[in-house]
Amino acid sequence: MRFMNSQISKSQLSDVPALNRLVNSAYRGEESKKGWDTEADLLDGTRTDEELLAGFISRTDTTILKYEQDNNLVGCVELRIEGIRLYLGMLSVKPDIQSNGIGKKLMQAAEMFAREHQCTTIYMTVISVRQKLIEWYQRIGYTFTGERKPFGFSDPRWGLPKLQLEFVVMEKKL
Repeated sequence: MRFMNSQISKSQLSDVPALNRLVNSAYRGEESKKGWDTEADLLDGTRTDEELLAGFISRTDTTILKYEQDNNLVGCVELRIEGIRLYLGMLSVKPDIQSNGIGKKLMQAAEMFAREHQCTTIYMTVISVRQKLIEWYQRIGYTFTGERKPFGFSDPRWGLPKLQLEFVVMEKKL
């Protein structure tokens, strides 16, 4: 695929343990607080687990791009093809090196991936109270669709809300 470079490539099943550590450290717990935005004050528990990640990688419609620096996994993003739309989720960057452009490079790679798969729109769900994250997505071209979705996960592997949460849906037309 054209978007691949020496730092960004497609994750394999052998990457699952490192992906699990990265994603959970970026979203939850004390480690996540080293970054510029976190869900640690909104949710307890984990963001994912190895079984869920292996399931994503095994799907034919889903790719997890990984970003490596000095042979260490420092970023990833989940991409799922849904016809002419691409769902983007689980954008993660190692908390202590956030704000160095890794997230933006992963988002650019996601756009290239979408175009290569004839997708015309990338969309995502974002917890509505994560204002700093929403503002970052807006700066890189994402807009609100007006759609909202309940948080409502019944699987504790996605986290245990500390308060009532909902998602906003954002998209970027390509």
